[in-house]
Amino acid sequence: MWRMTEWGMAPAQRLAFIEQCMDLGVTSFDHADIYGDYGVETLFGEALALKPSLRDSMQIVSKCGIKLLSAKHPSHTIQHYDTTAAHITASAETSLRALRTDYLDLLLIHRPDPLMDFDEIAGAFTRLREQGKVKHFGVSNFSRHQFEALNRRIALATNQVEFSPLHLAPMFDETFDGLQDVGVAPMIWSPLGGGRLFSGGDASDAEAHARLRAVIQRVADDVQRPFASVVFAWIMQLPCRPVPLTGSGRIAAIAEAVAATEFTLSRTQWFDILRAARGHEVA
Repeated sequence: MWRMTEWGMAPAQRLAFIEQCMDLGVTSFDHADIYGDYGVETLFGEALALKPSLRDSMQIVSKCGIKLLSAKHPSHTIQHYDTTAAHITASAETSLRALRTDYLDLLLIHRPDPLMDFDEIAGAFTRLREQGKVKHFGVSNFSRHQFEALNRRIALATNQVEFSPLHLAPMFDETFDGLQDVGVAPMIWSPLGGGRLFSGGDASDAEAHARLRAVIQRVADDVQRPFASVVFAWIMQLPCRPVPLTGSGRIAAIAEAVAATEFTLSRTQWFDILRAARGHEVA
């Protein structure tokens, strides 16, 4: 939902969009306190207030731990992280009020904080769960070791990380291996490379991007599926069972993401895309 402030939708239009997503089977909505300069959760809450009965059929995800420079928070004199128990609690309660809900299904620490205390975070999470304010907890952008250190203290539901054919690091830096090992599915942000898979990208990598796009398009033609659907399917074929996020406000684009659940690529097609993404054969 991070771009919702840019969509120019009235509350009724936002509600219609949410209902269209749910009709497609997309029932989880990803937020963060800072999205839209601290404004997206309020917009979503306004829409949900028009039909509160939808809440029981959806999962609301939010994140905390980043303090942005914002006119809404004049006390923030420098952009920084804050994973203290006090901030985690205050942020969760602010999200609940903005979203007009009594509980979050999932709360994530948005970024690893050099000053984070794993025991303090686990304590804050435990108290929020005991109070019925948050059902599940997770992290975002954590390394394997950071995830495992906190997961030993309190069970985590996910690690939300960037991954796409343009950003392969989690496949090779033990992030995905570690999550598969403990049976935790990652959530994936920017699965389409922030739209760069559809464009030329920077001049320095335009040629490589063009080759990658051509391979994905060839696979899409072979399986007779949309380009974006093939990328989502390629991601979801990993054995750690990634759950990709789509940030689109277009229902047609969301439908293409959903369509990726209906087919799988052959191993040859999958490695064809990986080879194009890396620019070399497997050794």
